[in-house]
Amino acid sequence: MADAKLDREILRATLALAARSDVDRLLFVSDHPLQTSDIRGRPIKKKLVYAVTDEALARELGSRKFTAVVIPPYAYSRVEKIKVAVVACQSEGLVRDGDTVLVLAGQDRVLDTLLRLRIGEQGEEQRVRVDTLGLPPEFSSQVVEQLVHVALEIGAQGYEGHPVGTILVVGDSTAVMEQSRQITLNPFQGMSEADRNCMDPPIRDAIKTFAVVDGAFVIREDGVVLAAGRYLKATSAEAEVPLGLGARHSAAAAMTAETRSVAITVSQTTGAVRVFKQGEIVLELHQTVRRI
Repeated sequence: MADAKLDREILRATLALAARSDVDRLLFVSDHPLQTSDIRGRPIKKKLVYAVTDEALARELGSRKFTAVVIPPYAYSRVEKIKVAVVACQSEGLVRDGDTVLVLAGQDRVLDTLLRLRIGEQGEEQRVRVDTLGLPPEFSSQVVEQLVHVALEIGAQGYEGHPVGTILVVGDSTAVMEQSRQITLNPFQGMSEADRNCMDPPIRDAIKTFAVVDGAFVIREDGVVLAAGRYLKATSAEAEVPLGLGARHSAAAAMTAETRSVAITVSQTTGAVRVFKQGEIVLELHQTVRRI
């Protein structure tokens, strides 16, 4: 397991900052963990969270009593990796609104980015929004995280070498079904609820396959996929969509403005993943390299 490269003075300063009482977490976004000697004798092990792309590495770190979360192994910038890592931490209950998080990140084995984030706020300097999404209590944060991962994979890989765009609408499913209509055959029709939960890998694979079908997915708060191929009819003057984004994003914004749902979109053009809540974008992830 190779260790990350970081200037020793910067590392010492970072660890000293992390030990302060006003820092709640040290988030280390890298597949190359710190050396044991770097943190020996420092009171930060309970604060330290590794964000890695290798599940085996996460298990190894866990066996050594470190906390680790797994993020998708796709090509995105340092800031995008930080956003995904924060979402993963939120999903595991490791950070919450108001927490101060010190983040170390970089590319490959070189760590060159240090950020101090306040969860739930948007800093002017780092230009990274780390909103906790403010999900209602009936939502499963693990479901939302898994669907963000699925969306990233769809954006990166498409389907059979072709770019694909889609919408995943999660929560307030009764209202969403009422404000949408079926435009293609629903491939999940007739399946038992136990067999169509997106927390199961085969169903996540099915979502990636059926993303090529026109229309949106409707998913219940607990992860049960109710339908694919839905046309979203909702319209709202409250929805805020930046210039340059098309009908897919407008439909997602409008649905979340009119219901208590959250919508995750994948741009067919760029592969970018956006999360909408209450009619506006609360999380935006851009791929730097697509595999299609």
